[in-house]
Amino acid sequence: MRFAARYIVFAVASTVVNFAVQEAVVQTAPTQSLALSILAGTVAGFAVKYVLDKKWIFFDDYTSHGSEIRKIALYGMFSVLTTAVFWCFEVTFWVLWRTELAKYSGGALGLAIGYISKYALDRRFVFRSERT
Repeated sequence: MRFAARYIVFAVASTVVNFAVQEAVVQTAPTQSLALSILAGTVAGFAVKYVLDKKWIFFDDYTSHGSEIRKIALYGMFSVLTTAVFWCFEVTFWVLWRTELAKYSGGALGLAIGYISKYALDRRFVFRSERT
């Protein structure tokens, strides 16, 4: 249970960072806010999620330069895939209801689906134990 709680807390933390950055962009560049806010929030959320996953979910140690490059590349590739899910939900909710609540609700749903998928992909392909 401790693992699940930690994973949920980290997913929520990266989601909060994502949305906080999105809101900061909306407040500073309101005329071009949707795409720019989603992109900036996604980058910030990605950085937070990678560090937390690597260190506290998968307890992944540095093994070699080549191994780290492979992990980052795979993590990034799977992030793009799951980010597409997130963006589709967020943009779809925005287009359907045109409210900030709808946009963030769609984003939260998309992120939840993405995080569950991402965990499975990362466990299987990115942070698998190379010592076994």
